This record gives sequence, structure tokens and C-alpha cells, in this order.
Amino acid sequence: MNEWVVLLRGINVGGINIKMADLRAALTSAGFTDVRTVLATGNVLLCSPLTAAEVKAQVESALAQTFGYQAWVVVLDVPTLRAIVDSYPFDAERDGWHPYVVFGSDDSHVTELSALADELDPELERIDEGNSVLYWEVRKGNTTDSTFGKATAKAKYKATTTTRNVRTLVKILA
Repeated sequence: MNEWVVLLRGINVGGINIKMADLRAALTSAGFTDVRTVLATGNVLLCSPLTAAEVKAQVESALAQTFGYQAWVVVLDVPTLRAIVDSYPFDAERDGWHPYVVFGSDDSHVTELSALADELDPELERIDEGNSVLYWEVRKGNTTDSTFGKATAKAKYKATTTTRNVRTLVKILA
């Protein structure tokens, strides 16, 4: 039995509102065990003998059937998430800055976004490549209007990326 981290994109922030108790119930009904949610922004830990790709497909199907929306999720195992957090290249406690990880399920999209590195103002934001992720540091108050923030919000990346604060990821791993 494997423990998986499932990161849902765009719930409880963009018009798709799901109660965490309902989310846990839906995923339990879909056959997953030990389903736990962390915060109310679509962070789930669950157990399943399935592969990551199978978990992704089953979770997306269960969410579509239960909540009536086209769900997009990123699935990874706990050791992989721990390695991603441990590899954060910036100071996650830097005062006045947000530490983020952008997860991608399409490597070509991660590559496209990483190409923006040279266009960014380092006084406002920086990115660095990781293992199928991008690490992003941005000044507080500039997340949505920064060059990188605007790029990640484009429709073409909606189904393949999701962003989490490093502090949230630490809570998932706790």
C-alpha cells in the first residue's frame, strides 16, 4: 500500500468550493483508504496500491462525478514531496517574501515556464528548476501581478500545474 499526496488545482480559491469532509468522503467512496486533508485548499494524503497515474485518473474521475467539475490533480509519493521541500533553493523564511513550489504534470509546460527565469526582476521574484517542479520566490503583495505569476495563470497551464506555499507542504508532511 502506497501513501500518496494529491494536490488539487483551483478548489476553494476560484469558484469551486468543496468542503473537506465531502472531499474525504468522495475519495473514500472511490476506494482510497486513510484519506486525510490538510488545510482547505485541496491537499490530500491517501493510501492506495495503485500507481501514481492510476491514482490521478481515479481521483479526477471521482471529483468529476461527485462535484461536477473537471478536476486536475498532481499526484506524488511522500518521499518525493519531502525531497522537493528539502531542495527548496531559496530562504523559505525570508521576511516579506512568499516561498512557492509550482508542480507540473507536463514536463514541457514546466520547461516553458522555466524559460522565463532570465526575464524576471530579481528584486521582485526568482525561479529555479527542480525535479518536475519550479521553485518560486516572490515579494508579498506581488504574487498575481508579477511576470511569473501572470504566466502561470494562463489557461494553457491550468490542467497541468498547481502552486503551493512551502509552508503548506511542510504541514502536509508533518
